[in-house]
Amino acid sequence: MKWSNKFLLPSVILGISLLCSVIFAALVWRNYKLSGQTITVTGSASQEIVSNLGILQGSVQVERPTAENAYRELKKEMPELKAYLKKQGIKDHQIKLFPVNSYPVHETNSKGMRTNRISAYRYSQRIEVTSDNVQKIRHLSLDISSVVETGIMFQQQSPRYIYSNLAPLKIKIQSLAAKDAMKRAEEIIKATGRKLCPLSGARMGVIQITPVYSNAVSNYGINDQTSIRKEITGVVTATFVVR
Repeated sequence: MKWSNKFLLPSVILGISLLCSVIFAALVWRNYKLSGQTITVTGSASQEIVSNLGILQGSVQVERPTAENAYRELKKEMPELKAYLKKQGIKDHQIKLFPVNSYPVHETNSKGMRTNRISAYRYSQRIEVTSDNVQKIRHLSLDISSVVETGIMFQQQSPRYIYSNLAPLKIKIQSLAAKDAMKRAEEIIKATGRKLCPLSGARMGVIQITPVYSNAVSNYGINDQTSIRKEITGVVTATFVVR
């Protein structure tokens, strides 16, 4: 039994409508599934910097049988040390003196136990030298121990080298790290034929300032002050929606 044209046309229209509905539903479902997909990448950026501030700290220490003699000797040696520093090109405003510290030195018995008997008095005064000529601070740290030849007992600490303009540099490094993250994401997405959408989230890592060629990393960040030449590194973890 053959169908008449009266029934054939509505059936065809109904079939096409059902097919379009299925295709539309599939596309909607596909777009819905893809819209929830993201890619997370980590970008980094580094820049070498040179310290522009050097600091050298140390203390002059004197020990004498009486407090008066110890204090008098300390007051004699400090000007001698300052004279030495000035010969090295250090100016008065670059020298900072700290308060004098003193304490008695007790004798010990044959068993190595400290007694109540005072054998001497020890006086000390800390000094700090600051200069934007970091090489001068470096040379000074290597030579200043020679003042012991003049009778001055100077105990120095390791010199510190600081880059003083870090705030804007940190912003720049993090910006470059974010751009690097985006570039990495684009390269990955390019291979899949998908589309990279705008940034949906980002997390800044801690800044690492380390000696050049160092691979040290800390969860709390590193701020190296032992080297003149340093490297600042920033890391950004970025998340992008993909379609």
